[in-house]
Amino acid sequence: MPIAGADGDPSIQPIDGVLLLVEHGEGVVERVGHELERLADDPARPPEHRGRVVETRVVQLAVGLVGDAVADDEGLQQRPPDVTGAQRPVHEHVDDRHSSIIVALHRAIWPCGTATTWAILPGVSARIERIEFAGSQDAVLAARLDLPAGPPRGFAVFAHCFTCSKDLRAATCIATQLAQVGFGVLRFDFTGLGASEGEFSNTNFSSNVDDLVAAAAWLREHHQAPQLLIGHSLGGAAVLAAAAQIPEVSAIATIGAPAAASHVTGVLADAVDEIDRAGEATVELAGRTFTVRRQFVDDVCSQKVLEQVGSYRGALLVMHSPIDNTVGIEHAARIFEAARHPKSFVVLDGADHLLTDQRDALFAAKVIGTWAARYVDDTSGLAPPPAPTAQVVVAETTQGAFLNHVVVGHHRFLADEPESVGGFDAGPSPYDLLAAALGACTSMTLRMYATRKSIALDRVTVEVTHDKVHATDADGAGVDGAAPRLDRFHRAIHLEGALGDDDRTRLLEIADRCPVHRTLEQSSLIETVLV
Repeated sequence: MPIAGADGDPSIQPIDGVLLLVEHGEGVVERVGHELERLADDPARPPEHRGRVVETRVVQLAVGLVGDAVADDEGLQQRPPDVTGAQRPVHEHVDDRHSSIIVALHRAIWPCGTATTWAILPGVSARIERIEFAGSQDAVLAARLDLPAGPPRGFAVFAHCFTCSKDLRAATCIATQLAQVGFGVLRFDFTGLGASEGEFSNTNFSSNVDDLVAAAAWLREHHQAPQLLIGHSLGGAAVLAAAAQIPEVSAIATIGAPAAASHVTGVLADAVDEIDRAGEATVELAGRTFTVRRQFVDDVCSQKVLEQVGSYRGALLVMHSPIDNTVGIEHAARIFEAARHPKSFVVLDGADHLLTDQRDALFAAKVIGTWAARYVDDTSGLAPPPAPTAQVVVAETTQGAFLNHVVVGHHRFLADEPESVGGFDAGPSPYDLLAAALGACTSMTLRMYATRKSIALDRVTVEVTHDKVHATDADGAGVDGAAPRLDRFHRAIHLEGALGDDDRTRLLEIADRCPVHRTLEQSSLIETVLV
């Protein structure tokens, strides 16, 4: 499991002094201790902060779990559902409906200051490919392609804000969420920014537009041309300008975009006069120093964004916060007025310009995903879920070798196999589901018994693993004289509460009486017919 800071893996970010590690799959818990030991003495950290990882807690979020989990010094409790998948600023987090293991460094120092904040990032994309392509000035641009578990329904390109990067928290959240609903999202650093090559001082708005066109060309060559463009702040103006050069685009979403590219000169403040007089100036933006030349100012002032909006024939979604202090909401009104139908406007109420509150970024992503589905041709080949014609209905998605829809009443999810055996790992395997049934039935049975007997049982956690073992003591031999193999389910039950030894012993006995346990131990009759 890699450890990284803000410039590393997007699923691992320091937030308010808490380093979050998010990873899918088995084995992560066993590796956590070793990584924390390494982290505590990491020479990259300031000497005064080494060795100060104080406490860790591991939270397992089960598939389908919905609800807020409030973290405090006493532990985690569940409460009724609210908005899922978002970050809360202090002492709160909500799950993202994914089976993820979240490891938080509680009261950890990274890189400085003591924090008691808990937070959870939305689950990582099923796959992230790190790619490179040549930009407008032949510089190598660093990019990430967030992909869903199965074939994408379509592709999008995300353009970040002025002097930002592809790894901005909002960009990561939006790309991740869109990947979770089936989109492939390419996000990259413009020339001279982030991990991309080139000199920022030689770039301008026009070169940013050309970088976007180059990104679309890379997608067109290696996957499919993007049908969706998403732009944040000045990136929003850039995607509006680039759309005319990417004929496959059928939908554009802007977030906090200016109606005039020249608006960006406002953040240059007094440097504009120096640039006009000396030809260039050094400016500090968000704590970083950039050299801005006259050609940049001349270029942004020559752009006609509203004319480009008026000539665009696809669907447009304008998203803006009424309290945006960087780009006022009047810019959104001008863009919306200039656009042709179909056009939509969504207020990002309470959000700041950079969508630093993860709830705002997640809301924007979910709206974009739902809206874009109406205008993007689904190229995934995904067959629709079957109707609930029986208690459980399973049908192939027609994607990959094993991916199946599972319909249980009004519940719908996917079953799959791991990548190691040719699946997409887009859902639990059949044996995972069987183990989950045993674990869920055990927990429910214990809860029912404890409630009926007034046992002070606070919480039940059940861990289930499955494997095959040789039944050396079984009657008869298997093929070629080998002992037959049996399915073995190992169940570890964690009981929390003020329980005496007699209570714990009795609850262990009751666990063996859960209906699914009995079904698995006994022989079952399976009747199969063709229809």
